[in-house]
Amino acid sequence: MIAFLRGRLLVKSPNRAIIECGGVGYDATISVATFTALPPEGAEARLHIYTHVREDQIALFGFAEPDEKRLFEKLLTISGIGPKLAITVLSGIDTDRLVTAIRGGDHATLTRIPGIGKKTAERVVLELKDKLEGFAAAAVAAPISHYGPAGDDALSAMVNLGYPRPAAQKAVETALAKNPGAAQDFEALFRAAMAAVR
Repeated sequence: MIAFLRGRLLVKSPNRAIIECGGVGYDATISVATFTALPPEGAEARLHIYTHVREDQIALFGFAEPDEKRLFEKLLTISGIGPKLAITVLSGIDTDRLVTAIRGGDHATLTRIPGIGKKTAERVVLELKDKLEGFAAAAVAAPISHYGPAGDDALSAMVNLGYPRPAAQKAVETALAKNPGAAQDFEALFRAAMAAVR
């Protein structure tokens, strides 16, 4: 089984990375959190790998952090959650918030994740609540508003367009870092954030 890859990052997108190791390109499905943690294409990258074997397919799932991989493996133990849905879950919410929501029985937060309905959220809490030892809980919830009015509106608009919240947040932060003056101009900030997420 492949457990770890280190090599040149050939391709990266919000759900996929191809790493060349010894002349072989390994195609791994990744979460948005891992996408944002990866270096630019052409640089050396490292991924912790989960190898999923089925009768007709071998699929690799890559993670920038070991904790994200461990949480992915915990999600797979739940009936009705396969690797693709587990990656979708990890793309829809950061690891700390997910752990906090499961421990706190916060079904409302879990059902906001694409692909997670009420029954699945209840199963996740029931089956994982006491099995998350070793995961640090988030110290405090992320503040509701810290990008300014235009930034919060741009973030909300991107989420409404279907972008995962972590990717949208990263794009808004990137746009603000490049042009702090855009914090007061929704249209300019939104355009810059949309360019940054592509």
